[in-house]
Amino acid sequence: MQKVIIESDLQGKRADEALFALGIVPSRSKTKPFFKQGKVFLNGKTCKPHDWLKEGDVLEYETPEVQEIDLPAQDIPLDIVFEDDDVIVINKPAGLVVHPGNGHEDQTLVNALLYHNESLSAGSDPKRPGIVHRIDKDTTGLLVCAKNDAAFSFLAAQLSDHTMHREYLALVKGIILEDDGKIDAPIGRSKKNPTKNAIDLKTGKESVTYFHVLKRFPKDDVTLISCRLLTGRTHQIRVHMEYIGHPVIGDPLYGEGNRKIAKGGQLLHAFRLTFIHPKTKKEVSFEAPLPDQFEKILESLS
Repeated sequence: MQKVIIESDLQGKRADEALFALGIVPSRSKTKPFFKQGKVFLNGKTCKPHDWLKEGDVLEYETPEVQEIDLPAQDIPLDIVFEDDDVIVINKPAGLVVHPGNGHEDQTLVNALLYHNESLSAGSDPKRPGIVHRIDKDTTGLLVCAKNDAAFSFLAAQLSDHTMHREYLALVKGIILEDDGKIDAPIGRSKKNPTKNAIDLKTGKESVTYFHVLKRFPKDDVTLISCRLLTGRTHQIRVHMEYIGHPVIGDPLYGEGNRKIAKGGQLLHAFRLTFIHPKTKKEVSFEAPLPDQFEKILESLS
């Protein structure tokens, strides 16, 4: 049984929030089994997730069991932008799925990471070791992976409180007249198509995207923009840009008639990633150049 004395910085937090903030579990959702099985105690009594904490409280918990990673390591080339004992930053190519799932049991980024590095954080799911955040199969660019559980918890907390900055470049259909914009529209699973997400004003989750116009191409009726995510919903930029009438060029799932210029997937690239390093506690920032296809299409525009 492990013991923690609650200090002032955790006063007023819920017990499940404290377990996450302390790096004991990789996400708040992963605290549920501990509470359900009675493995968390507050001042000697069984604790519930929503119990509020005060400075000086004694929080006790059983050490989480380490989940075995049972996935094949596969020799898949990786474009490694940065690596040390705690994190590895990857520039992901189009066509590479991030982790195993329905229809993609192997040949994923996770399988490549396991071949490159045997030690990865168990993360929040045994099928997603080391994966802190994801980008879509045909979206290119940067993502950071964790090599140990402490790094995972530290990075996941930044993702949760929006202090990890992820910026994208996208070529979208139509001419955006505003130089800057904010799209604040909740996203949920599409009720018409289970493979898609959609704006759901009633039950969708908070989703906020900021965009900035970099260049307009009137003759080609397209606009190059940068996007910054405040939240990180599945397909967020793709859903939001379709919602305002400017779907991402080449997107096979969102937007009609926007695949004449690019047919090999959406022109969406995660070009900049900024976060606080889990060990040094200093801000680090990385950039990845546009992939060849994206670059050539930009050069071909009028």
